[in-house]
Amino acid sequence: MHRRRRTALSVSAALLVAAPLLAACGSEAHPGAAAVVDGQRIEVAALQAQVRDVRTAQQASPQADQLIRATGDLNREKLNGMIFDRVVERVAADQGITASRKEVQETRRAAARQNGGEEQLAAMLLEQQGIAPDEIDAVVRRNVLMNKIAEKAGATNTPEGQQKLTALFAAASKALDIDVNPRYGTWDHDRIQLGEYSAPWIRRSAPQREM
Repeated sequence: MHRRRRTALSVSAALLVAAPLLAACGSEAHPGAAAVVDGQRIEVAALQAQVRDVRTAQQASPQADQLIRATGDLNREKLNGMIFDRVVERVAADQGITASRKEVQETRRAAARQNGGEEQLAAMLLEQQGIAPDEIDAVVRRNVLMNKIAEKAGATNTPEGQQKLTALFAAASKALDIDVNPRYGTWDHDRIQLGEYSAPWIRRSAPQREM
């Protein structure tokens, strides 16, 4: 695989630690649901649809075998992202932060320019984060919101800034009463992530430029 590159879709370094993902003490009380967040179900069928989209995109890549091996636990990875999106939305709503369609489009265009075009951007996101082409707008929106949250919170690229954001996201996580189906693991509100899963952006060690 190619070495990871920083892109306009990278979140601020302060969020690299502050934005892991989700899980909870799931139960069998919600058959057919992969998770329930704030009373809203994330259906297993919706999760499986995202997994299929990624696998289809991976299989069409010249690096198919390599990409598939690198995302062996794709069900948990995608559920992680689906729940984390809801945590981000909750924090943004609590902070009065929004992301307009224009902002999302402009950020995506900037990312595409930085990576040599839309095709290259899609290939990079598929390789680095297991993102299917039709999920790119949602990923861009997430990152726009996260950077705005970091800016409003005054979170700098310091341990103190990371702690501030972690506390903000952990509080939102707890307020959402996240309940995960046990087959996918358990949710850690303090780490804001699903079990032992590590999000792709958490593994980056180099400072990231803000959008």
